[in-house]
Amino acid sequence: MEFTIHLQILGIVFATGIVMGAVANKTNFCTMGAVSDWVNMGDTGRLRAWLLAIAVAMLGVVLLEASGKVAIGTSTFPPYRTPNLAWLRYVLGGLMFGVGMTLASGCGNKTLVRIGGGNLKSVVVLAIASACAYAMLWTNFYDTVFGSMMSATTINLAAAGKASQALGDLTGLGNTAFGVALAVGLLGFAFSSRDFRGSFDHILGGVVIGLAVIIGWYVSGSSMGTAWKEFADFADVKPLRVETQSFTFMSPMGDLARYLMNPADTSLINFGIMALAGVIVGSLLYALITRSFRIEWFVNRGDFANHAVGAVLMGIGGVLSMGCTIGQGITGVSTLALGSVLTLVSIVAGAAGMMKYQYWRMMQEA
Repeated sequence: MEFTIHLQILGIVFATGIVMGAVANKTNFCTMGAVSDWVNMGDTGRLRAWLLAIAVAMLGVVLLEASGKVAIGTSTFPPYRTPNLAWLRYVLGGLMFGVGMTLASGCGNKTLVRIGGGNLKSVVVLAIASACAYAMLWTNFYDTVFGSMMSATTINLAAAGKASQALGDLTGLGNTAFGVALAVGLLGFAFSSRDFRGSFDHILGGVVIGLAVIIGWYVSGSSMGTAWKEFADFADVKPLRVETQSFTFMSPMGDLARYLMNPADTSLINFGIMALAGVIVGSLLYALITRSFRIEWFVNRGDFANHAVGAVLMGIGGVLSMGCTIGQGITGVSTLALGSVLTLVSIVAGAAGMMKYQYWRMMQEA
């Protein structure tokens, strides 16, 4: 079989996902855990690792664009910098996802990492979230439930003379200057903590996740990405989602469900599905090597119900907001998209609110 540019890119994404999954398992990189540590214990270690990942990815995007190696523009998957600012979509989807990931014990990335570590509860979460994401992406569910509401609240920034919703474009400062300044600020905050500076795992997790996002942008948006798109244009059967993109996990779950309905159609195996598979395999390899692989199942019906409801909210909310804590919280924010920032803040607010509610319930039952 010819090792086409399509297979090369899928291979790179899979290999990058393996490293990402292994490192996330080793370092316990978890965005839901970061919010939990901060809200419940005042510990900002994992939160700073998340911010470090954002800063690394952001600097990578700035350098790639400034050097002309990658042109992200407004035509990406998802369309992060689109001039159509669907603010309600970002906020509502982010809140739903934040609540959902708290109930389901982890975001999309953490769900994959937990599967690799032997957690069967996360397999159920993946199945339910994938079914819901499929409904949002590949049926008329989104149009029926959300379509008119989101259209009515979308702001057309192009009508105000703005090229995109990137913060550099909106402020007039330029994305290079704005991106460098923001990334430096995030780095300064992350490393201002002595405890964080002394934590190899936190630093490793933040740097590797950030670099993984940069790799995704590079292979899909550079000259390699151009060759990939040309290959797809002339292919007898065009592969799915051959677009400039990087790591995100909720829409790919919907694509995975679609592929599993017709596994003979290999054109449906795309960037996102390979990213999902890579993270699971990387986490599994790390768990086996370190003998930390453990089978885990639901402790009772309430535990199952929480995870099931959380998975539904993750699948619907993640697609509604066009990304998860990685897809919007790191990949999207690396493009300086205002919608990604709104989603990130909403995810944190939703997760923090649910954690406070869970604590109140626990105290009431005590």
